[in-house]
Amino acid sequence: MNRELLLLRHGKSDWGVNIDDFHRPLKKRGIRGARQAGEWLQKQQLLPETIISSPAERAIDTANIVCEMMGLCQQSILQEQRIYEADLKMLKQVLSELSNDIQRVLLVGHNPGMEELMVHLSARKIRMPEDYKLLPTATLARLKISVPWDKIEKNCAELLEIKRPDK
Repeated sequence: MNRELLLLRHGKSDWGVNIDDFHRPLKKRGIRGARQAGEWLQKQQLLPETIISSPAERAIDTANIVCEMMGLCQQSILQEQRIYEADLKMLKQVLSELSNDIQRVLLVGHNPGMEELMVHLSARKIRMPEDYKLLPTATLARLKISVPWDKIEKNCAELLEIKRPDK
C-alpha cells in the first residue's frame, strides 16, 4: 500500500524584526507562498489526512494558511515540538510514530532537516536547481512511500514532484 508524504518548508519569514528565531513571523511573501501551496494542494485534490507542524510561529502560520486554502479545520494541525530544529533522525522518528492507516501526511517544518529527509528518502538522485536550493521557503515536495511509516528508510520513496511558489 502506497502512502504519500508532503513536505512543506515554512513560508519566508521576516528577519527584519528584533525577535528570537522561534517567534519570527511570516513576511507578506511567506503568506503568499503558503496560500499558493494550499491552493495547489486543493486543486490537485491532495488533501492530507494528517498535518504535523513545527510550533515555531512561521511554520504554524504556514500550516494554518495552507489549511484555510484547502478548506480544512486549523484545529486538526498537530503541533510537534520535535520538528523545530529537527535533524533527519528526528524527522524519521516523528513519521515512524504515525498510524499505518494514514495514507497522506503533510509535514511542515524547517531546513536543513526537511531537505535532508527528502534526499534521504528519494530512491533517485535529486537534480540540484540552478539556485542550489532544493526546498526554498514555501516549497512543497510530494513523495510516494512504498513502506509503512514505521519502516521508512533510505531510498524507500519516489519523489513525484517539487512545487515552488510563484515569485
